[in-house]
This record gives sequence, C-alpha cells and structure tokens, in this order.
Amino acid sequence: MMLEKNAAAPLFCLPDHDGNTVCLKDFLGSKVLVYFYPKADTPGCTTQACSLRDAWKELKQAGVTVLGISPDKVAAQKKFAEKFNLNFALLADEDHAVADAYAVWVEKSMYGRKYFGVLRSSFLIGEDGKIIEAWYKISPKDTVPKALQALNDGKG
Repeated sequence: MMLEKNAAAPLFCLPDHDGNTVCLKDFLGSKVLVYFYPKADTPGCTTQACSLRDAWKELKQAGVTVLGISPDKVAAQKKFAEKFNLNFALLADEDHAVADAYAVWVEKSMYGRKYFGVLRSSFLIGEDGKIIEAWYKISPKDTVPKALQALNDGKG
C-alpha cells in the first residue's frame, strides 16, 4: 500500500556506502529526503544522484538531509558515490525490506520479462518523522525540483 502525506515514515537502519549503519530515527528533528533508485551507476540513477549532489547546498540550507537507497551491495554504492563525488549517503537495501516497507519494491516488465525491482520514488520526511510529500514513479530529473517546490510551498 502506497504511503501518503502525514503517514509515519517506516523506520529503518541500513549500511551506507562506507559500511556505517544509518538509521532514520537518528534524523528525527530534521527533514530528510529519502529517495529510492533501481541500480547504482545506470543512466537515470546517475542523473538523479548528480542532480541531488548539485542541489546539496540548497537542500542543506532548507535543513534537508538526503539519503539514497537501492538494492545494490555496499561495494557498488561506494563505487557509485566515489565515481560521481556524491556528497550524501547511499544505503544498501540488499534484501529490499525497506523498499517493501515504502511500497516501492514492485513487479516490473521489460521486453515481456517480468521481474521485481525498485520503483523510483522519493519521500520528503518532516522533523516529526511523518511524510510531507511522497512521489512514486518520479522522473530522475524531477526529484530535486519537486522537493524544493514542496519546501518552498511551506509544506516542508
């Protein structure tokens, strides 16, 4: 079931690209943009990650921490973060339990083949741990503009 505004964001703890454990509860009291992407170092995911990297200053000024999540292994996340000089944590959700909790682990189809994967999505979470905005099936290039718009609209 898709998460909606004002729903409590499902809590999680995952390893980041350096192997450190990152827990959502540690960010209570600040805003967090959690975004799910299908696979590190692919074209759409690179576009999305680099746009977040480039908007880091604006997001930081708005009090937002960015956390990227994919089912990639820690080593793949680290390689991706280093290759593109990403300035935020990439988290490894290898068993896709967090993606399941956020309703972004879905059945997909490509060339008639069905498989499960991440539905690119973003969630702006408030200081109280509740979802301010949820964007399912978001375009890589829309992640930053939609987050900044929500923040500028006073929602965040």
